[in-house]
Amino acid sequence: MSEGPKYRRVLLKLSGEGLMGDKDFGLCTDTINRIADEIKVVHDMGVEICLVIGAGNIFRGMSAAASTIERTSADYMGMLATVMNALAMQSALEAKGVITRVQSAIPMDTVCEPFIRRRAVRHLEKKRVVIFAAGTGNPFFTTDTAAALRAIEMGADALLKGTQVDGVYSADPKKVPDAERYDTLSYQQVLAQDLRVMDTSAIALARDNSLSILVFSLRAPGAFSDVVQGKGTFTIVE
Repeated sequence: MSEGPKYRRVLLKLSGEGLMGDKDFGLCTDTINRIADEIKVVHDMGVEICLVIGAGNIFRGMSAAASTIERTSADYMGMLATVMNALAMQSALEAKGVITRVQSAIPMDTVCEPFIRRRAVRHLEKKRVVIFAAGTGNPFFTTDTAAALRAIEMGADALLKGTQVDGVYSADPKKVPDAERYDTLSYQQVLAQDLRVMDTSAIALARDNSLSILVFSLRAPGAFSDVVQGKGTFTIVE
């Protein structure tokens, strides 16, 4: 018998690549709907949920900056791409009856709300899902850092990172078959071993504010609800 959720409020960090499905770029409607179903299950458990979604499926600021686009402009373009992903996820969630709000760190009142911390907290208290878009609103910061920042601002109990693998490994398990998988890690181990769970700014921010990070595979059906209940397979950084 289920013991109910372990966490009252969580921030779910999704990569843009996680929305591509089997495509080479862009959005896969089936994948977005499947993730929305997973979120709805957890939402129906009474958990307050906020999200941060990357933009790697549309535009990568650092990759573009390495070619011809100036880094600051490239990062702003990446932020705008996260808004597109946020609106797509909002549409999928609301089609399933989950009231959702998108708040952008770059004001664009025509399509979404500006980020206002107290308003976002109130949305969560009213059991609305809140998607934070446009990163931190500043260049040179990734959506990982934005996720850690927003999780702390919202008073989230944990930051859950949905990835393509079931936790943190000593190396890429797709390239190194005998890579070691970790069940638990300290923030310092992640930084010292350069494990690339999230970027160093995000890990340092989480460490300084005692925010637990749980890394799990969003490809596994029911994984999100399992992790929220403290079950399933995941790596916890704390």
